[in-house]
Amino acid sequence: MDILQLLMVVVVFVLAGGVKGVTGMGLPTVAVSLLGLWMPPVQAAALLVIPSLATNIAQCRGPHLRSLVSRLWPGWLAIAIVTVSAPGLGDAVSAQTTKGWLGGILMAYGIWGLWRPQLPDLSLTSKWLSLPTGAATGFVTALTAVFVLPWVPYLQTLRLGKDEMVQALGLSFTVATLSLAVKVQISAPLGLISSSVAIAVGGALIGALSGLKLGELLRSRLVGPVFQKALFMVFLGLGAANLIQAH
Repeated sequence: MDILQLLMVVVVFVLAGGVKGVTGMGLPTVAVSLLGLWMPPVQAAALLVIPSLATNIAQCRGPHLRSLVSRLWPGWLAIAIVTVSAPGLGDAVSAQTTKGWLGGILMAYGIWGLWRPQLPDLSLTSKWLSLPTGAATGFVTALTAVFVLPWVPYLQTLRLGKDEMVQALGLSFTVATLSLAVKVQISAPLGLISSSVAIAVGGALIGALSGLKLGELLRSRLVGPVFQKALFMVFLGLGAANLIQAH
């Protein structure tokens, strides 16, 4: 990884951290979708782990831990098991197949965000629905290193309060990120995660934290339908680009 690529990694994570600072989520989605345009998906996932953990830790704190654990632990367990065990990053699955899945997931996320369908209220009957939803999310994470679908729409069906939702996202993304770290460690080919990538992780972390702070400062100006619509249109474009590369 040369100096130009390192600078590109830092810029990507500044952008990804900025999106997370504004919206409270989206760092893995932005980072992996951009990094995947020029590097193997497993390498992008390796760069993602530490910045994602660092920016999620603060979201894990809050007064709702016990109730969230009671409600969501089946889904978190399924995310962890399936992410680690399913075929995907670094396994026999080809980079083109992974890019195809990533492109499809990004386009689905973009369409879902622009459409914004009215989701049912599952707050009273949802505990065990988290199990298949978590398994599906783990499968997607294993293939793409993106863990927003279908978990985030599922959380929205629970009708959580604002603070509770923020904490639920932080806890869920932490579980998914740790599971992804195990996946990469187990399945990445020897030599792919090189010393230059280790240096890039430091740049990615600095970029993500800087972007996070910038996004938080800009939150009051950027949050709104126009910003969110633009962001989901970007995901559509990045999804299309990854699908084209896959073919």
